[in-house]
Amino acid sequence: MKRARDTRRTAVYEAETLVRRMFDVADLGDSRVVEVGGSHVTLPVERRFGSIDAAQRYVDAVLTLNWVRQRWPRATIPVRVRARAGHTAAHYEHDSATIALPERDGGDAWAFRELVVLHELAHHLDPGEPDDLGEPGEPAHGSAFVDRFLELVGEIIGPEAVFVLRMSGITG
Repeated sequence: MKRARDTRRTAVYEAETLVRRMFDVADLGDSRVVEVGGSHVTLPVERRFGSIDAAQRYVDAVLTLNWVRQRWPRATIPVRVRARAGHTAAHYEHDSATIALPERDGGDAWAFRELVVLHELAHHLDPGEPDDLGEPGEPAHGSAFVDRFLELVGEIIGPEAVFVLRMSGITG
């Protein structure tokens, strides 16, 4: 069975991009407090990675967390992190359990950060096969994906990051 049309993909990426920019601004400023939806929220610190090896170590550590292994059986399948040609997108390759991260865009390694890596891990933890998801087939960025992504972000980065993602348009 083929996946259903991925109608929420653009909304997920736009919200994630907005939140990444909020983290970038917070990292440069004197305060991590932002106003979102009428609430003042202190953004947690988002980890950044200096290399493919550092991102690999992070992925390995997340996949060995007890709660991750209990929640998603695919956490026992190792994930390889590799450099990706081009600089506009990161992606997950289901067949080889590989996360591909673009290394540099004019000196900026935008994808070497926790939100991007957790997004790709949420794809890895999908319990279904990409072409065998039953009726009608879960879209790649559908409710189940969003739920996995937000759970990872909430438990690892913090609930404030989930709040900001939800207020920016990511809903399960």
